[in-house]
Amino acid sequence: MSEKYVQARSTDGRKDLRYPAAPEPLAVPVYDNHAHLEITDGVEPLTLKEQLDRAAEVGIAGVVQASGDIESSRWAVDAAASDSRVLAAVAIHPNDAPAYASEGRLDEAIAVIDELAAHPRTRAIGETGLDYFRTDEPGRPEQHESFEAHIALAKKHGIAMQIHDRDAHDDVLETLRRVGAPERTVFHCFSGDEQMARIAGDAGYYLSFAGNVTFKNAQNLRDALAVTPRDRILVETDAPFLTPAPLRGRPNAPYLVPITVRFMAAELGMDVDELSTQLAVNTLAVYGEFSD
Repeated sequence: MSEKYVQARSTDGRKDLRYPAAPEPLAVPVYDNHAHLEITDGVEPLTLKEQLDRAAEVGIAGVVQASGDIESSRWAVDAAASDSRVLAAVAIHPNDAPAYASEGRLDEAIAVIDELAAHPRTRAIGETGLDYFRTDEPGRPEQHESFEAHIALAKKHGIAMQIHDRDAHDDVLETLRRVGAPERTVFHCFSGDEQMARIAGDAGYYLSFAGNVTFKNAQNLRDALAVTPRDRILVETDAPFLTPAPLRGRPNAPYLVPITVRFMAAELGMDVDELSTQLAVNTLAVYGEFSD
Protein backbone atom coordinates (compact mmCIF):
# COMPACT_ATOMS: atom_id res chain seq x y z
CA MET A 1 0.00 0.00 0.00
CA SER A 2 1.01 3.62 -0.33
CA GLU A 3 2.63 5.15 2.76
CA LYS A 4 2.49 8.69 1.36
CA TYR A 5 -0.32 9.83 3.66
CA VAL A 6 1.27 9.60 7.07
CA GLN A 7 0.90 12.09 9.89
CA ALA A 8 3.25 12.65 12.81
CA ARG A 9 1.87 13.15 16.28
CA SER A 10 3.25 16.11 18.22
CA THR A 11 5.67 15.00 20.91
CA ASP A 12 5.74 18.30 22.79
CA GLY A 13 5.85 17.90 26.54
CA ARG A 14 6.26 14.12 26.65
CA LYS A 15 9.38 12.75 28.35
CA ASP A 16 9.70 9.16 27.16
CA LEU A 17 8.99 8.73 23.48
CA ARG A 18 10.12 5.12 23.16
CA TYR A 19 7.61 2.35 22.56
CA PRO A 20 7.13 0.27 25.74
CA ALA A 21 8.13 -3.36 26.01
CA ALA A 22 5.54 -5.83 24.79
CA PRO A 23 3.18 -7.21 27.45
CA GLU A 24 2.57 -10.88 28.02
CA PRO A 25 0.63 -12.30 25.05
CA LEU A 26 -3.05 -13.10 25.37
CA ALA A 27 -3.88 -16.79 25.07
CA VAL A 28 -7.13 -16.00 23.26
CA PRO A 29 -6.71 -13.47 20.42
CA VAL A 30 -8.73 -10.24 20.45
CA TYR A 31 -9.05 -7.24 18.12
CA ASP A 32 -8.24 -3.55 18.44
CA ASN A 33 -11.60 -2.01 17.66
CA HIS A 34 -10.28 1.51 16.87
CA ALA A 35 -6.82 2.84 15.99
CA HIS A 36 -5.19 5.54 13.86
CA LEU A 37 -2.16 3.78 12.43
CA GLU A 38 -1.57 6.48 9.85
CA ILE A 39 -0.34 8.69 12.70
CA THR A 40 3.28 7.97 13.56
CA ASP A 41 4.52 8.57 17.07
CA GLY A 42 7.59 8.61 19.26
CA VAL A 43 11.24 8.34 18.33
CA GLU A 44 10.86 5.03 16.45
CA PRO A 45 7.85 5.36 14.10
CA LEU A 46 6.46 2.03 12.98
CA THR A 47 5.15 1.11 9.56
CA LEU A 48 1.72 -0.46 9.21
CA LYS A 49 3.26 -3.92 8.84
CA GLU A 50 5.46 -3.42 11.90
CA GLN A 51 2.44 -2.35 13.93
CA LEU A 52 0.43 -5.38 12.85
CA ASP A 53 3.31 -7.81 13.33
CA ARG A 54 3.94 -6.55 16.86
CA ALA A 55 0.26 -6.83 17.62
CA ALA A 56 0.07 -10.39 16.28
CA GLU A 57 2.93 -11.46 18.55
CA VAL A 58 0.84 -10.65 21.65
CA GLY A 59 -2.49 -12.03 20.48
CA ILE A 60 -4.05 -9.09 18.66
CA ALA A 61 -5.56 -10.64 15.55
CA GLY A 62 -6.66 -7.51 13.76
CA VAL A 63 -7.24 -3.76 13.87
CA VAL A 64 -10.10 -1.53 12.76
CA GLN A 65 -8.43 1.50 11.20
CA ALA A 66 -10.53 4.58 11.93
CA SER A 67 -10.59 7.83 9.96
CA GLY A 68 -11.39 11.51 10.31
CA ASP A 69 -11.09 13.14 6.90
CA ILE A 70 -10.95 12.29 3.21
CA GLU A 71 -7.23 11.52 3.19
CA SER A 72 -7.22 9.27 6.24
CA SER A 73 -10.35 7.49 4.99
CA ARG A 74 -8.63 6.67 1.73
CA TRP A 75 -5.57 5.52 3.67
CA ALA A 76 -7.75 3.25 5.80
CA VAL A 77 -9.31 1.55 2.78
CA ASP A 78 -5.90 1.18 1.16
CA ALA A 79 -4.54 -0.38 4.37
CA ALA A 80 -7.45 -2.78 4.67
CA ALA A 81 -7.11 -3.81 1.03
CA SER A 82 -3.40 -4.48 1.49
CA ASP A 83 -3.50 -6.54 4.70
CA SER A 84 -6.19 -8.96 5.90
CA ARG A 85 -5.51 -7.97 9.50
CA VAL A 86 -7.07 -4.54 8.89
CA LEU A 87 -10.65 -3.41 8.35
CA ALA A 88 -11.51 0.18 7.48
CA ALA A 89 -13.80 2.72 9.10
CA VAL A 90 -14.30 5.89 7.05
CA ALA A 91 -15.74 9.27 8.03
CA ILE A 92 -15.37 13.00 8.45
CA HIS A 93 -14.52 13.69 12.10
CA PRO A 94 -16.99 15.98 13.88
CA ASN A 95 -14.24 18.52 14.51
CA ASP A 96 -13.38 18.55 10.80
CA ALA A 97 -16.97 18.93 9.58
CA PRO A 98 -17.14 22.71 10.26
CA ALA A 99 -13.89 23.26 8.35
CA TYR A 100 -15.19 21.36 5.32
CA ALA A 101 -18.44 23.30 5.57
CA SER A 102 -16.65 26.66 5.71
CA GLU A 103 -14.90 25.75 2.46
CA GLY A 104 -18.20 24.70 0.89
CA ARG A 105 -16.95 21.09 0.69
CA LEU A 106 -18.92 19.18 3.32
CA ASP A 107 -21.36 17.64 0.83
CA GLU A 108 -18.46 16.71 -1.43
CA ALA A 109 -16.57 15.15 1.47
CA ILE A 110 -19.56 13.09 2.55
CA ALA A 111 -19.98 11.94 -1.06
CA VAL A 112 -16.38 10.65 -0.99
CA ILE A 113 -17.11 8.79 2.25
CA ASP A 114 -20.16 7.29 0.56
CA GLU A 115 -17.95 5.94 -2.24
CA LEU A 116 -15.34 4.57 0.17
CA ALA A 117 -18.04 2.94 2.31
CA ALA A 118 -18.94 0.71 -0.63
CA HIS A 119 -15.54 -1.00 -0.54
CA PRO A 120 -15.84 -4.57 0.78
CA ARG A 121 -13.07 -3.98 3.32
CA THR A 122 -14.89 -0.96 4.77
CA ARG A 123 -16.93 -2.27 7.68
CA ALA A 124 -17.82 0.92 9.56
CA ILE A 125 -18.59 4.59 9.26
CA GLY A 126 -16.35 6.28 11.78
CA GLU A 127 -15.46 8.19 13.57
CA THR A 128 -18.47 10.48 13.46
CA GLY A 129 -20.57 12.15 16.14
CA LEU A 130 -20.47 15.33 18.18
CA ASP A 131 -17.66 17.09 20.01
CA TYR A 132 -18.53 20.09 22.16
CA PHE A 133 -15.06 20.19 23.73
CA ARG A 134 -13.12 21.36 20.68
CA THR A 135 -15.95 22.85 18.60
CA ASP A 136 -17.77 25.90 19.93
CA GLU A 137 -21.42 26.78 19.34
CA PRO A 138 -20.98 28.38 15.87
CA GLY A 139 -19.65 25.13 14.37
CA ARG A 140 -22.11 22.74 15.97
CA PRO A 141 -24.88 22.89 13.34
CA GLU A 142 -22.38 21.54 10.80
CA GLN A 143 -21.43 18.77 13.23
CA HIS A 144 -25.08 17.78 13.55
CA GLU A 145 -25.54 17.88 9.77
CA SER A 146 -22.48 15.70 9.26
CA PHE A 147 -23.45 13.27 12.03
CA GLU A 148 -26.90 12.66 10.58
CA ALA A 149 -25.45 12.23 7.09
CA HIS A 150 -23.03 9.62 8.41
CA ILE A 151 -25.82 7.77 10.21
CA ALA A 152 -27.63 7.60 6.89
CA LEU A 153 -24.50 6.21 5.20
CA ALA A 154 -24.09 3.45 7.78
CA LYS A 155 -27.69 2.41 7.18
CA LYS A 156 -27.36 2.68 3.41
CA HIS A 157 -24.32 0.39 3.30
CA GLY A 158 -25.44 -1.90 6.10
CA ILE A 159 -22.26 -1.43 8.10
CA ALA A 160 -21.44 -0.42 11.67
CA MET A 161 -20.96 3.13 12.96
CA GLN A 162 -18.30 4.33 15.38
CA ILE A 163 -19.34 7.37 17.42
CA HIS A 164 -17.01 10.08 18.69
CA ASP A 165 -18.80 11.66 21.66
CA ARG A 166 -17.02 14.31 23.71
CA ASP A 167 -18.99 16.48 26.13
CA ALA A 168 -22.10 15.88 24.01
CA HIS A 169 -23.70 12.79 25.57
CA ASP A 170 -27.30 14.00 25.70
CA ASP A 171 -27.32 15.34 22.15
CA VAL A 172 -25.70 12.21 20.74
CA LEU A 173 -28.28 9.98 22.40
CA GLU A 174 -31.12 12.28 21.35
CA THR A 175 -29.95 12.25 17.73
CA LEU A 176 -29.79 8.46 17.69
CA ARG A 177 -33.31 8.23 19.13
CA ARG A 178 -34.70 10.82 16.73
CA VAL A 179 -33.24 9.60 13.44
CA GLY A 180 -32.74 5.95 14.39
CA ALA A 181 -29.37 4.36 15.06
CA PRO A 182 -27.68 1.93 12.68
CA GLU A 183 -28.12 -1.70 13.67
CA ARG A 184 -24.55 -1.87 14.98
CA THR A 185 -23.66 1.35 16.77
CA VAL A 186 -20.40 1.64 18.71
CA PHE A 187 -19.47 4.34 21.21
CA HIS A 188 -15.75 4.54 20.47
CA CYS A 189 -13.62 5.37 23.52
CA PHE A 190 -16.73 5.47 25.68
CA SER A 191 -16.57 8.55 27.90
CA GLY A 192 -19.89 8.51 29.74
CA ASP A 193 -20.87 7.27 33.17
CA GLU A 194 -22.84 4.39 34.64
CA GLN A 195 -26.20 5.95 33.80
CA MET A 196 -25.25 6.52 30.18
CA ALA A 197 -23.86 3.00 29.93
CA ARG A 198 -27.18 1.61 31.10
CA ILE A 199 -29.05 3.70 28.52
CA ALA A 200 -26.68 2.65 25.74
CA GLY A 201 -26.79 -1.00 26.79
CA ASP A 202 -30.58 -1.01 26.90
CA ALA A 203 -30.60 0.44 23.37
CA GLY A 204 -28.31 -2.34 22.12
CA TYR A 205 -25.32 -0.10 21.47
CA TYR A 206 -21.75 -1.34 21.85
CA LEU A 207 -19.37 0.40 24.28
CA SER A 208 -15.70 0.36 23.37
CA PHE A 209 -13.22 0.94 26.20
CA ALA A 210 -9.74 2.33 25.65
CA GLY A 211 -6.64 2.69 27.78
CA ASN A 212 -8.12 5.56 29.75
CA VAL A 213 -10.29 3.06 31.66
CA THR A 214 -7.05 2.35 33.57
CA PHE A 215 -6.48 5.99 34.59
CA LYS A 216 -6.83 6.82 38.30
CA ASN A 217 -9.29 9.66 37.58
CA ALA A 218 -11.57 7.51 35.39
CA GLN A 219 -13.83 5.87 37.96
CA ASN A 220 -16.80 6.85 35.79
CA LEU A 221 -15.49 4.55 33.05
CA ARG A 222 -14.98 1.65 35.42
CA ASP A 223 -18.50 2.15 36.76
CA ALA A 224 -19.78 2.16 33.18
CA LEU A 225 -17.84 -0.98 32.32
CA ALA A 226 -19.35 -2.79 35.31
CA VAL A 227 -22.93 -2.32 34.06
CA THR A 228 -22.34 -2.81 30.34
CA PRO A 229 -23.84 -6.06 29.01
CA ARG A 230 -21.01 -8.48 28.35
CA ASP A 231 -22.11 -8.98 24.75
CA ARG A 232 -21.81 -5.22 24.13
CA ILE A 233 -18.22 -4.65 25.36
CA LEU A 234 -15.37 -3.89 22.96
CA VAL A 235 -11.74 -2.89 23.50
CA GLU A 236 -9.57 -0.43 21.58
CA THR A 237 -6.39 1.61 21.77
CA ASP A 238 -7.30 4.83 19.91
CA ALA A 239 -3.57 4.61 19.13
CA PRO A 240 -1.38 6.55 19.23
CA PHE A 241 -3.43 8.17 22.00
CA LEU A 242 -4.62 7.01 25.47
CA THR A 243 -1.79 4.69 26.38
CA PRO A 244 -2.90 2.64 29.40
CA ALA A 245 -1.42 3.09 32.86
CA PRO A 246 1.30 2.78 33.98
CA LEU A 247 2.63 3.78 30.53
CA ARG A 248 0.55 6.93 30.12
CA GLY A 249 2.33 9.52 27.98
CA ARG A 250 4.34 7.03 25.96
CA PRO A 251 3.45 5.98 22.40
CA ASN A 252 0.40 3.74 22.17
CA ALA A 253 -0.09 0.91 19.68
CA PRO A 254 -2.31 -2.15 19.17
CA TYR A 255 0.26 -4.47 20.77
CA LEU A 256 -0.54 -2.81 24.14
CA VAL A 257 -4.19 -3.97 24.08
CA PRO A 258 -3.44 -6.88 26.46
CA ILE A 259 -2.76 -4.39 29.26
CA THR A 260 -6.25 -2.95 28.95
CA VAL A 261 -7.87 -6.37 28.52
CA ARG A 262 -6.28 -7.69 31.71
CA PHE A 263 -7.30 -4.56 33.62
CA MET A 264 -10.88 -4.89 32.37
CA ALA A 265 -10.98 -8.57 33.30
CA ALA A 266 -9.87 -7.75 36.85
CA GLU A 267 -12.49 -5.01 37.15
CA LEU A 268 -15.21 -7.37 35.95
CA GLY A 269 -14.05 -10.31 38.03
CA MET A 270 -13.64 -12.36 34.87
CA ASP A 271 -10.99 -14.78 33.72
CA VAL A 272 -8.81 -13.09 31.08
CA ASP A 273 -9.43 -15.86 28.55
CA GLU A 274 -13.17 -15.63 29.15
CA LEU A 275 -13.20 -11.88 28.55
CA SER A 276 -10.93 -12.23 25.52
CA THR A 277 -13.30 -14.76 23.99
CA GLN A 278 -16.26 -12.45 24.57
CA LEU A 279 -14.41 -9.44 23.12
CA ALA A 280 -13.50 -11.40 19.99
CA VAL A 281 -17.06 -12.63 19.50
CA ASN A 282 -18.40 -9.10 19.97
CA THR A 283 -15.93 -7.58 17.51
CA LEU A 284 -16.75 -10.07 14.79
CA ALA A 285 -20.48 -9.54 15.39
CA VAL A 286 -19.99 -5.83 14.71
CA TYR A 287 -17.56 -5.87 11.78
CA GLY A 288 -17.62 -9.38 10.33
CA GLU A 289 -14.65 -11.61 9.64
CA PHE A 290 -11.34 -9.90 8.93
CA SER A 291 -10.31 -12.49 6.34
CA ASP A 292 -13.39 -12.04 4.14
